[in-house]
This record gives sequence, C-alpha cells and structure tokens, in this order.
Amino acid sequence: MKIVFISDTHNKHNDIEIPKGDILIHAGDVSSRGRANEINGFLDWFSKQPHKHKIFIAGNHDFYFERAHNVMVEAKIPDNVIYLNDTGCQIKGVNFWGSPIQPEFYDWAFNRKRGEEIKQHWDLIPKNTDILITHGPPYGILDKTVRGEFVGCEELLKKNIEIKPKVHVFGHIHESYGIIKKNETIYINASILNEKYLNINQPIAIEI
Repeated sequence: MKIVFISDTHNKHNDIEIPKGDILIHAGDVSSRGRANEINGFLDWFSKQPHKHKIFIAGNHDFYFERAHNVMVEAKIPDNVIYLNDTGCQIKGVNFWGSPIQPEFYDWAFNRKRGEEIKQHWDLIPKNTDILITHGPPYGILDKTVRGEFVGCEELLKKNIEIKPKVHVFGHIHESYGIIKKNETIYINASILNEKYLNINQPIAIEI
C-alpha cells in the first residue's frame, strides 16, 4: 500500500505535483484563513485526486472546520473524502486516527493548553493506531523553528512512545519538513510550504 503525505498547502494545492498512490493524506492547513471559498476550493481539488482513498484533517489556519456546527453538512465533504477530527477509520486493515489539535499558538484554530487540557485529546487515540495524523508535531521531533525553539507537544510525544504507531505524520512547523525514524515509528513533517510560504517541498510517499 503506497501512501502519499502532504500538509500545510495554504491554498497552493493546485501548484503541487502529487505522486501516484493508494492513499493521499493531508495533515492540515488546507487554507490560508479558513474561509468557506478556500475550503470549498480545496475540497473540490482534493476529491478529484486519483488516489482511491483520501484522508485529511484541519489545521490551525482552517477556522471553518472549528466553527462549523456540522462539518459534514456545512462543508459538504465529498463522498470520496474522509475527514477526521479526533476520529479514526480503517482501510484494508490499517487503522488511521486524525486530530487537528495543537498546543496554544497565538489565537489560531484548534488551540489547547499544554498539559492536561491537550492530553484529553491524545487520550482518545486508540492503542491499535497504525497511522497517526495530527497537525502539530510531538516535542523534539521535526518541530524546530527558525528561532531554534522546539515547539512540539510533550503529551503527544508520550502518547507516541506508549502506542508506537507505524507512522506519525504532521506539519505546522514548515521549516522542519522531513522524515526520520525513531524507535518503531516513522515521523513525517509533510509541510509543502517552507517558513516563507514558498512551495518548495515535495510530497512524501512511503509503502507499508
């Protein structure tokens, strides 16, 4: 099964050359300001990708998904697209779980206080999760900013150590794009745009 990962496209999805694969995953920040027209444009593009399965979560820029009372109705999620928000799905025996939550970051969407408040979201992640999709990174893993600060979530790192997913994909910190393996988990920061919001990074594809 070939899985293609992208994140942080911020309305520039039309400029990306997406590799072929079985599953396409977007780890949030599909828009710039989370306006309805931005979301609809992304969903139209995403639903037309040739991958048999398409999964995405929202990110801190995607206010529309945080404000919508019923996202499935109001955002008109296409039938061939899976939207995850502290929820999961299974494809060919592989368990996926997605969450848009990240530690407080100015006044953006899906903010939670570090510690117990954000831990409540990570406690929802099932132990049998194979592919974990979050918008923000775990602490100390592909989360270093241009200022040299590590801004990932400590509680999310603890959860990773506990459940050992095969893959954990995220974005949010554009300048830490890349892929590394630690212990039993492949960590992927799939940010397409760099810290200057230039479209220079490539989608990352792996086979499981």
